[in-house]
Amino acid sequence: MTKKFDFNDKERASGKPSNSRTDQLKGYLKRLGQGEALEAVRADFAHEFGEVEAAEIMQAEQELLEEGTPLTEVQKLCDVHAALFHGATTEDRKVNAEVMEMMIGHPLYTLTKENEALSKLLAEYREGREDLLPEIRQLSIHYAKKGDLLYPLLKVKYGISGPSDVMWTVDDEIRDELGRLSGEGDHDEAWKGRMDTVLNRAEEMVDKEQNILFPICAANFTQEEWVGIYRDSKDYAVCFGVGQVNWQEAEKAEVPIAAGGEGEVVMPGGHLTVAQLTALLNTIPLEISFVDADNINRFFNEGPKVFKRPAMAIDRNVFSCHPPKIEPMVRKIIEDFRNKRRDEVSVWMEKGGRTMLVKYMAVRDRDGKYLGTVELVQDMEFAKEHFLGDEV
Repeated sequence: MTKKFDFNDKERASGKPSNSRTDQLKGYLKRLGQGEALEAVRADFAHEFGEVEAAEIMQAEQELLEEGTPLTEVQKLCDVHAALFHGATTEDRKVNAEVMEMMIGHPLYTLTKENEALSKLLAEYREGREDLLPEIRQLSIHYAKKGDLLYPLLKVKYGISGPSDVMWTVDDEIRDELGRLSGEGDHDEAWKGRMDTVLNRAEEMVDKEQNILFPICAANFTQEEWVGIYRDSKDYAVCFGVGQVNWQEAEKAEVPIAAGGEGEVVMPGGHLTVAQLTALLNTIPLEISFVDADNINRFFNEGPKVFKRPAMAIDRNVFSCHPPKIEPMVRKIIEDFRNKRRDEVSVWMEKGGRTMLVKYMAVRDRDGKYLGTVELVQDMEFAKEHFLGDEV
């Protein structure tokens, strides 16, 4: 059964371990690196050390890297390291389901539920359910969330580089090997051997996450950072059938606005100078026009355009910019957007011998209030050349 842990306990796994204990752990890891049998090293570890904090394991691996141990060697031994400490971490001995229930919807709650579902799938696969392989491969979604939301924050803000340097590579190896195996039709003994190996690695990764990675994150990340991770997690597909449950604290929290510098435009997604924002909008390969809620032209990006938009049209009523035969259609589209009857309208047309896609989209705030309409014009000849190139 997948272990749970108290991710409110900030005292565990937060501080650096003492040098003497770290040196002892490094000694065990070095012995493994030199080829000594796992069971012999594990016996000495159990006799001399007893149990270990997640932070101590992470610190020992990180110091090995800083001392010049090749990253590839630490990555190669990642599974062996996990096997050495399996069942011996303090976190492995502390199951706190009550706290997990109190924190329903927290990112670690969801990640742990995903691990429980994965462990169940792996057990069922080994009982003969080879049809579950596509579901098991959904671990790529779980790994992507770790890679995007946990590893970089640990490394950049907290200086804990072990997970991104070691575990991230192992994630990729597991995902890639499962992809290769699923594409091979001959499930002979060699194939089954490779499959057993990669599934064992996936099981070891579950253990490393629950007893090393997640406690380290819990001990370091702030509440504000967890709220941000929770919100970003919504952009990922559901894996193993584990949907994201609402975390009430995060849902109630205000969306933080990034602190911008002087003269910058500050938005929820970041901050840019006016020059950067202008260049960005001009670089997007679209003709962009924005009409506000009062039907006034407010913005055109710069550059050559198929549909001319003179600068003097800014601050004019949008309907005055269309010929009489087109105006009723424009009015109908905007009114439908305003009254939430539609959210977008696409029009395909030929212009100057080229295929163009014109898309009108309602612009709304987070509460659904209508703010205006954006018109996007895109030259689609590139798509025709790509898909019809072989036929020409």
